[in-house]
Amino acid sequence: MSRRENTGRRRPAFREQRSSLLVVCGAKATEPAYFDGLKRARRNPAVTIKIKAKPADPETVVKYGAELRRRAQGTYDAVWCVVDVDEFDLDRTAATARRLQVNLAISNPCFEYWLLLHFEACAAPLTCYSDVEKRLRRHVPGYHKSALRFDDFAHGVDKAVERARHPDAGHARNPSTQVGRLVDEMS
Repeated sequence: MSRRENTGRRRPAFREQRSSLLVVCGAKATEPAYFDGLKRARRNPAVTIKIKAKPADPETVVKYGAELRRRAQGTYDAVWCVVDVDEFDLDRTAATARRLQVNLAISNPCFEYWLLLHFEACAAPLTCYSDVEKRLRRHVPGYHKSALRFDDFAHGVDKAVERARHPDAGHARNPSTQVGRLVDEMS
């Protein structure tokens, strides 16, 4: 057997490409607490995640996310805004998000629908937060939107992602959520 010849060339250094996400939540407590918990529970060295809260209407949240990306000049590969339909008309917000190249994770009627999917598949129309909260409290009796504990939901994340997939999961469908797309990108 002959020894391998040394050509004097080195292999190029290999470094896995990291992606960087900015997640802007349209609420002060619930969504940031969930995403902070998810980020800690599913540490992914290939993804850097920054979570910000901007309690405002969806259009303002999208513009804020785009402005943070602009100020950070190339720091973020993607910006995601997490917003609820609530009483808002999101057609204009969706157009603004497309124009500013911001991804939307919309929940109809509210983010708690995403949380409910951690425990059950639900296709029944849910007109408002209180409809969703009643169903969610069957699974998490002490649930309160200002004191979300990620541990209550950690075991059901993959099921929620699976249940959220729907051929017409746009924001007009009630109930629906696109948060699963963001969770996939974070993982």
